[in-house]
Amino acid sequence: MTPQIVGQGGSEAGSEHAQSIRSDAHATDPAAASTSELVKRMSTQVSELVRGELELARAELTEKGKRAGAGAGLAGAGGVVALYGIGALIAAAIAALDIVLALWLAALVIGVVLLIVAGVLALVGRKELRQAAPPVPKDVVDSVQQDVQTVRQAVQR
Repeated sequence: MTPQIVGQGGSEAGSEHAQSIRSDAHATDPAAASTSELVKRMSTQVSELVRGELELARAELTEKGKRAGAGAGLAGAGGVVALYGIGALIAAAIAALDIVLALWLAALVIGVVLLIVAGVLALVGRKELRQAAPPVPKDVVDSVQQDVQTVRQAVQR
């Protein structure tokens, strides 16, 4: 904005200056702003709000994805260890047929220990999967609902 010298430019310069003063007042006081300015502000603020909520949703889904991945990995590890346990139990059955007590007893003990480890890993993995589900960004949904309520209350005033 260029400074205006009083007395030059006639009434047109004075009305431009008064209008710029009014628009400066509108920028700080929502009650004095025109409807079009308020709509423009609202669209800008809604746009910023949506961007922020999308960023929050992305961060929350990333965290849930990490948990689901860790849970799936632990459950998979439990399955692999269970396969080793089954292999050891099969070896124990074969050794039992050989009727050599020390051989089959050792294989049986190892098989039971491996199955216990597999069970623990599977339970921990299941717990992680349950904490990650559902893959809905709950914090963001709650935040958006709160934003909608705030806008509704502001519109009703």
